[in-house]
Amino acid sequence: MEMLGYFAALVMGAVLGLIGGGGSILTVPILVYLLKVDALSATGYSLFIVGLSACFGAYSYWKKGMVDFKTGAIFSVPAFLGVYLVRKFGVPMLPDVIVEINNWQMTKSFLILIVFALMMILASISMIRGRKNAEGEKNKKFNYPLIALEGVVVGAFTGFVGAGGGFLIIPALVVLAGLEMKVAVGTSLMIIAIKSLFGFIGDIQNNSALDWQLLGLFTAIAVVGIFLGTLLSNKIPGDKLKPAFGWFVLIMGSFMILKETLLA
Repeated sequence: MEMLGYFAALVMGAVLGLIGGGGSILTVPILVYLLKVDALSATGYSLFIVGLSACFGAYSYWKKGMVDFKTGAIFSVPAFLGVYLVRKFGVPMLPDVIVEINNWQMTKSFLILIVFALMMILASISMIRGRKNAEGEKNKKFNYPLIALEGVVVGAFTGFVGAGGGFLIIPALVVLAGLEMKVAVGTSLMIIAIKSLFGFIGDIQNNSALDWQLLGLFTAIAVVGIFLGTLLSNKIPGDKLKPAFGWFVLIMGSFMILKETLLA
């Protein structure tokens, strides 16, 4: 099972490098179900793994001139504030048992995994449907307030579930900032890297007992995957792969809900 988990880390990195989002959706399920990490720790570990992996991916896109630093900065600052505050203060404030009804308890871990699974299902629908007329938005007026507002929302959401949020960031960059798709992918990786790593700082401040060996190995494998994905992006159109990956994410999200409810 452990070997399968590390192979899945390679796949996660490849997906992140190829389509600029979605790969991070796999990180928490891999950590929880294949590597047996508890849900709360998994969301923190995911921020580090995804953040560092996205750094390498953003660098690859930057070398090809496909990162918009101006847009990335406007989005990143409110995003990393959102994720840091949620990881530092919001998540620790939640009680271990949130609701108790008869013999059933809604624990913090249960809530995180269910919200994460619902996010996966929403993301999968976005991937399956695709982005209609995305390239036609290039001349749209640059909307600073909305970009910053979405940065806060995505950052806070990222802090809670530990996912990069590329499926939310890329449409925002295309629609609100008028970026071309491949530039949006590269800029999304830069934003994911910044906000995820800043969010992880909140975890370090609250928890010193981190498994750095697992983090290092998982991240190294994911980085190899992200370089493979970036290379494949020159040959395989990411948008053609999104629907298939979306169906996979839909199945995974549905499985997580069943696992945590009916099959628990």
